[in-house]
Amino acid sequence: MDNHRSRSRESLGKLDVRYLAAGALAGAAVGVWANRKTRHFKQTGEMPKLINWAQVRTIATGMNRGDGLGAAERARLAAEYRGLVERCLGPIAEYTGSRLSRPFDAVLAFDRAEWVDANIAGFEQLFGPLEGLNPLSDQQPRVANVLWGNVNQTVLSGEVGLLLGYLARRVLGQYDLALLGKEPLTEGKLYFVEPNIRQVQRTLRLPLDDFRMWLALHETTHVFEFEAHPWLRDHLNGILEQYFEFLSQDVTQLKEGGLTGLRMFWERARERGNLRGGNWIELVMTNEQRELFSQMQATMAIVEGYSNHVMNAIGRQILPGFEQITRQFEKRQREKSIAEQIFIRLTGLDLKLEQYRMGEAFIDQVVAQRGHAFAHQVWDGPEKMPSLDEVKNPERWVARMDALTVAAV
Repeated sequence: MDNHRSRSRESLGKLDVRYLAAGALAGAAVGVWANRKTRHFKQTGEMPKLINWAQVRTIATGMNRGDGLGAAERARLAAEYRGLVERCLGPIAEYTGSRLSRPFDAVLAFDRAEWVDANIAGFEQLFGPLEGLNPLSDQQPRVANVLWGNVNQTVLSGEVGLLLGYLARRVLGQYDLALLGKEPLTEGKLYFVEPNIRQVQRTLRLPLDDFRMWLALHETTHVFEFEAHPWLRDHLNGILEQYFEFLSQDVTQLKEGGLTGLRMFWERARERGNLRGGNWIELVMTNEQRELFSQMQATMAIVEGYSNHVMNAIGRQILPGFEQITRQFEKRQREKSIAEQIFIRLTGLDLKLEQYRMGEAFIDQVVAQRGHAFAHQVWDGPEKMPSLDEVKNPERWVARMDALTVAAV
């Protein structure tokens, strides 16, 4: 395997943590039944929340105690990373041909707990539309309608807390763009998680300045992807909004159908159980949900794969130790424990990692065959973004682009 292919396995650019959570909601909708919430509802009249965010934070930060940053150190590090990002802007603009409409300096240095807090805020915003789907919201609860009860809330909160706690120990850098927000934000933020960066740098005995620059190249490419192409955020928001609409229909069926509604999920999983290459998350989706999930996967595969491609192309030119850093980093990826491999599989992270690998392979193959300018068409608009099938088969996307060119003449 090419020694650059699986770089995203170390949480370079965990831009799509929330997409993973959105996909998992289809599986979570099957949930855990509990009748004790019925008593609580009758006694208090309070509607249970889908997720207890205080519990999520307690779990995630409890897994990441220590290694905090003081205010002075945080400010110093943020200034250093802003300098690295500034150094990356020119080379990336020259290679990609993209331009930012305004200066970018929203760069922050985080410890692990601060990264958790920042992502909880984003998660809560993302999950907001689902709170209105609570099946207890318009009727007295029955056993079949307490999917959002205490036990289920505890399970879902625990799952999200464990996922964030795990990622908080792995994420090195993240470009964070608000999605499904009320305000039309167009500028994201770059986070660099210093304790994780230092840990990897010490473990692999890498030059700290070069390693930081290596990371900055990847994350700064995300800035260009989203802020030089504003349609991309709207495109991803549209996919998520449609996905939640379908999820709303599922909840309505559960609310109105009782056991029959729950049996719906079981039938989906049974019918799709023999699908090859699928993930458990996808088993309980409708065909429409699976199509939207595939669109999310394909888009995020290109987002991450293109960033790796740009990092490789530029890094080899400006970092003398680029190849050494990459080799050492890849070696570390192959040394995951059995427990960690199981966790990755159960949370669906393996699904995302595979898409990233394919995304980088897609960009590399198209660039090798037709040049970078041809591959850069992926950023022209949603109609030119590859489907998941085209990500797996780049020659089909190339043929479609050629056909579009001929048709336009």
